Amino acid sequence: MGPDIASPTAEPADLQLGWSRGLSLTARIMAVNLFVLALLGAGLFFLDSYRVRLIAERETAARTQAEFLVESLALVSPEKKGAYISAFGARNSSRIRLYDSNGVKLFDSFQLGPPSYVFRDPDKEPWRKVAARGIDKVVDFLVGAPELKPYVEPEIDTGRAWSELASAKLGKPSSMARFAPDLTHMISAGAVSPSGSFSVLTTANERDIRLFVRAERFKIGMFFLLALGIGVLLSIFLARTIVRPLRHLARAAVKVRLGRAQEVTVPRLPSRRDEIGMLARALSDMSIALRQRIDATEAFAADVAHEIKNPLASLRSALDGAERIEDPALRKQLMDVAKADVQRMDRLISDISDASRVDSQLAKAKFEPIDLGDMIEQLLQAREDRASDGDVHIAFARPRKTIATVMGEDVRLERMLTNLIDNAVSFSPPGSVVEISATLADDEVVIRISDEGPGVPVQDREAIFRRFHSERPASENFGKHSGLGLAIARTIIEGHHGRISVRDRVDGKGGACFEIALPCAAASSQ
Repeated sequence: MGPDIASPTAEPADLQLGWSRGLSLTARIMAVNLFVLALLGAGLFFLDSYRVRLIAERETAARTQAEFLVESLALVSPEKKGAYISAFGARNSSRIRLYDSNGVKLFDSFQLGPPSYVFRDPDKEPWRKVAARGIDKVVDFLVGAPELKPYVEPEIDTGRAWSELASAKLGKPSSMARFAPDLTHMISAGAVSPSGSFSVLTTANERDIRLFVRAERFKIGMFFLLALGIGVLLSIFLARTIVRPLRHLARAAVKVRLGRAQEVTVPRLPSRRDEIGMLARALSDMSIALRQRIDATEAFAADVAHEIKNPLASLRSALDGAERIEDPALRKQLMDVAKADVQRMDRLISDISDASRVDSQLAKAKFEPIDLGDMIEQLLQAREDRASDGDVHIAFARPRKTIATVMGEDVRLERMLTNLIDNAVSFSPPGSVVEISATLADDEVVIRISDEGPGVPVQDREAIFRRFHSERPASENFGKHSGLGLAIARTIIEGHHGRISVRDRVDGKGGACFEIALPCAAASSQ
């Protein structure tokens, strides 16, 4: 098993389902599928409801039959009543008993002819019948079926021994349902004649009720088991197609979290075209980007340590020498070297700080429409007021207003332009001209900064944008530049969804041309 995965942010309590807390995704899939099947199992409750209605209908029919019987017997002559009762009972599979007004039994269809039903002894039936009655009891308990009293023949068969006859009134027959010894239904009904001179009791063993319920319950049970098997198989299939790849992705994420990103290969699942595949590829791309960021951070840290180590070594050497040298002139020279090293370290640390923060600041920046034509014009005016370009002249072909408008952050774009102009000026010989243009081409604002310096060799045109890469003119004092200016400029441009490249001048003159392409404001807003 892999280590537990700690989520960096806990899901709000109001968004978590209480029943699913702590459950794995496999268990949740299984629970949802089985819940649907449980609704099918609820058909047993509807089946019991139908059984209750069926019993009620049989009781109603029994009351109607008893009422019809007392009315018809009033019209039959006394010598024919026995034959009538026997025939009626045989035709309706019922036992008919006739009692006088004092409850004395006068006629019994079972004594006048063969019985229409016979009770079965449960103890003498095969095990399948016993098992069926056991299932009946369990299901009746689960569905909360009403518990019926057992049917028992009275020791002395009189009208007063039957509750149906005791509760029956003139014109209002009474009925009752009981269980026979084998748990089949006994439906009995009593009715009193209109004259009150006799009463009738009908009893019938309605075995078909139990048989019908068992048959329907068996069908529902078989269908439920089939659906249950299909549901379990589908749950396992979903668990294998969803949970397994998620588990692999989670384990890979844990390895990344534990710092072993270099040895982790997040599966991309190219054959999956669903959300799981999208997630796998997104996590794979994220891990690759994270690995690249870690590599870049480690390389940056190593470069920073190397770049700071040089001025520190020079500073320590100058201070150690100043302690041993008594000549004021030499001591002053060493102190000047120490001051230059301190200034170099201060400039280096400032540039390193800007370079390390530019990505995060751009991610949080709110872009606004910026007219690069106005920005370049104001920037050049400020440089002219400070006379910071020496003998180098800057020519700017000012485009029409709003032509060179991009979406971006003004401070960062200004820093980018300053770095590139400073780079062009530093490589330009005295009296030369740095040319700047801003044009609109194919929904992009293209800025070109051309100088008349030595140019950039083809093999170095990518390397010059790496951090701490510095190829300065021989006439420039060492340590004046940190080697981060072009790297910062490129980071800012890419943070604005643009690109930068360097090439030869398009007019054929010597020098280098830096070309920046940024999406125009209209294209960015679409």
